[in-house]
Amino acid sequence: MAAGDAATGAIDSNSPTDREAISLSNKETVLEAQDLGKEVSSPEGPLAIVRDVSFQVRAGESVAIVGASGAGKSTLLALLAGLDLPSSGRVLLAGQDLNSLDEDGRARLRAERVGFVFQSFHLVPALTALENVMLPLELAGRRDARAGAREALERVGLGSRVGHYPRQLSGGEQQRVAIARAFVVRPAVLFADEPTGNLDTVTGGRIADLLFDLNASSGTTLLLVTHDRALAARCSRMLVMEAGRLAPG
Repeated sequence: MAAGDAATGAIDSNSPTDREAISLSNKETVLEAQDLGKEVSSPEGPLAIVRDVSFQVRAGESVAIVGASGAGKSTLLALLAGLDLPSSGRVLLAGQDLNSLDEDGRARLRAERVGFVFQSFHLVPALTALENVMLPLELAGRRDARAGAREALERVGLGSRVGHYPRQLSGGEQQRVAIARAFVVRPAVLFADEPTGNLDTVTGGRIADLLFDLNASSGTTLLLVTHDRALAARCSRMLVMEAGRLAPG
């Protein structure tokens, strides 16, 4: 076989997963944990919840963090998002060292570059679906908050429910509102903590489809914490936590 043919053959043999990995390798690192640790006090003495965690996530990548209850997954997510500070190590988020920012600085960075989806939705009960999605845009001083929020709700299939309050929506609809709110600011990173945990299997599957569709279409980096291995398997990479550490491999 000629050298040119061999090269062509090598390219053609790449699977979609291989091509995706090559594409991701050319993108910038948007999130990095460096020797991250978190200790809290307990009656028995210091308790290490997260220990020596290091990894990088590239722009557009989807990464699942899985592990048993108490393994430290949600604590790690809080550290990565700047909701909590580490006892040791550091987090680089969108090029910013979170340790170098004060509380206001971290809040500003989250408002500008981060979206959140939680298991319990975290919608404001006194606000309509539209007003809930408008909220982060208004906090950012956007003049097009109403139009942007309406468009985001239409993208998640709730264009006809914009005037409904959370109590008037099903669990799946409430999570759709939460997803619209998370994506409306076009975040660099979306953190999702058990996003299907409060939903039945069918509704959870639809919410997962929506998350991954929006992740792909927007180019947002997705960091997902879940007990659901089937959901985690849909991500481009899976990290397993055991007793506060990342398992090898």
